[in-house]
Amino acid sequence: MDKEIGRIKKNDTTDIVIKIDDFGGVEGVTIREFVTTDRYTGFTKQGTRITKDNWKDFVDLINKVKFDE
Repeated sequence: MDKEIGRIKKNDTTDIVIKIDDFGGVEGVTIREFVTTDRYTGFTKQGTRITKDNWKDFVDLINKVKFDE
């Protein structure tokens, strides 16, 4: 079960891809880099995975991020 949620453009050749997946029987969210170049197109090793059990803690941390406007 892989369901892509969305992409954020990092630069001309790289997107940050967020997807829900089931890895080893454990649901979670994977955040990975996807590159498109002449030599390679696909996911890189750069990224992280947050399991469903840790999702609320992750969201709580993200909500603490404040930028000066």
